[in-house]
Amino acid sequence: METVCSYRGRIITDDDIDFIRRLITDNPASSRRALSEKLCEAWNWRQANGALRAMVCRSLMLLLHRAGHIELPPVRWVNPNPLAQRGRERKKPVPSLVDTTPLKINLAAIRPLEFHQVRHTEEEPLFNSLLDQYHYLGYVQPVGEHLKYLIYALGRPIACLAWSSAPRHLGPRDRFIGWSAEARRKNVRFLAYNTRYLILPFVEVEHLASHILGRIAQLISYDWDRLYRHPIHYLETFVDPGRFRGTCYRAANWKVLGLTTGRGKDAPTKKPNRSLKEVLGYPLTKDFRAKLCEV
Repeated sequence: METVCSYRGRIITDDDIDFIRRLITDNPASSRRALSEKLCEAWNWRQANGALRAMVCRSLMLLLHRAGHIELPPVRWVNPNPLAQRGRERKKPVPSLVDTTPLKINLAAIRPLEFHQVRHTEEEPLFNSLLDQYHYLGYVQPVGEHLKYLIYALGRPIACLAWSSAPRHLGPRDRFIGWSAEARRKNVRFLAYNTRYLILPFVEVEHLASHILGRIAQLISYDWDRLYRHPIHYLETFVDPGRFRGTCYRAANWKVLGLTTGRGKDAPTKKPNRSLKEVLGYPLTKDFRAKLCEV
């Protein structure tokens, strides 16, 4: 039994290839989607929440098809969602009008702040618009699990934070946690990655940014569990030291773990192709290592 490839932690052998070929032959009327679901059921290939890993399975079957190992049936359906079609221009968020009066005030005068998790709410377009208008990286639609927070003070939005699923491989973080490859594959879903942090440019409140990070650390696990049915044990982010010092993260007791390699996840070589980023982490529980290293 020879190994053909490894995909998302699963070793694919020549016996697996033969099984997939028989599956396709035995189900000539099935679509690619249906075949992937049948294969998941046969392999009992499931997510941690019990759902079939059908999308991952479809990607594997497409990979094997392109490599000539199997022959998939023709594509029957093209996703009309422009976000799912590469090469098509994505629509930018519609600009929103907000109060841009300069807000220079003491933090105590605007507390308590209001934290709105706006994913799947009527406030989500406002969040998208503010990031697109005022964040130097603009707005990019996240994929996978993610949350969006709008922070209000005195009845007006003052900040935005975006969180998403964490990268699967990150050297400094993985060494800090000390987990095995198997534990990482199983438990990386318990990490949240801060992809965007914006204090609106007309807001000048000393210690505001670190205060917001401290409050978010108290809220995010509960909110994530409400939407995705699992908690968060650890937060992380990247800081570009060429642009920022990351002072607010340090003030909120985030730990600097090291630097990225300067390669993206799809880099064709091991040579750096982008600026190095500082990796910062923040455990949400004292026993985070025990929870994340559990297999």
